[in-house]
Amino acid sequence: MSDSRRAHWQDVYGSKDPTEVSWYQPVPEQSLRLIRETGSARSEPVLDVGGGASTLVDHLLQEGYSDVSVLDISGKALERSRARLGKFADAVDWIEADVTTFAPARQYALWHDRAVFHFLTDPADRQSYVEAANRAIASNGYLVLATFGPEGPQRCSGLEVRRYSAERLQDLFGDHFHLGGHHLEEHFTPMGSIQQFLYSWWRAKS
Repeated sequence: MSDSRRAHWQDVYGSKDPTEVSWYQPVPEQSLRLIRETGSARSEPVLDVGGGASTLVDHLLQEGYSDVSVLDISGKALERSRARLGKFADAVDWIEADVTTFAPARQYALWHDRAVFHFLTDPADRQSYVEAANRAIASNGYLVLATFGPEGPQRCSGLEVRRYSAERLQDLFGDHFHLGGHHLEEHFTPMGSIQQFLYSWWRAKS
C-alpha cells in the first residue's frame, strides 16, 4: 500500500500546482490559531505531517518557530515547498516518509496534521498512525488534527476518505491523548466547492 500511496501523491504534485488542489489554503488560519493556543514555546519542535506543499511552514517560520519539521510521502510535494521558501528552506527538517511506517528519531512538542489521517481507510494504517503519533509526541505534548467532518466529502483527490466525528476520533486516539477541544469549519476550495473539516486538539497523556 505504501508504494501505491506514494505513487499517487507523486503524480498529484507532479501534475498540479499546489494552489490547484482542493485543500489549498493561502493562510491556514485555523491550524495556526490552534497551534498558538496550545501555548507551545516557539523554540520547541513542531512536526507538520502531510505538510509537503502546505503554506503552514511559511507562516510558522514567519511567527518565529525555530524548530520545524515537515513530513510527506511525496518528495515532489516537499520540493515544491523548498523551492517556494528559497533560502529559508534550510531552516526546516524535510522528511520524506509514509507516516504509517514512520519511525521518529526524536520527539516533538507538537504534531499537526490537516492532510493525512482522513485518507487512511485501512484500520491497520489508522492504528499505525496513532502508534507513530504516540511515539513521536513528547509527554504532555500536543496533537492538532484536522479531518473531514461528518458531512465532509466521501472522496478527495480520486481516493476514498473517512469522515469523522469527535466521538469517532476519541475511540481511536483516547487511549493516548486527552481531547482538549474541537470545532467544525467550512473550507472553500479553489474550485468553489465547500468541504467540512473537523478540527481537534489533544494533549498527550503523561
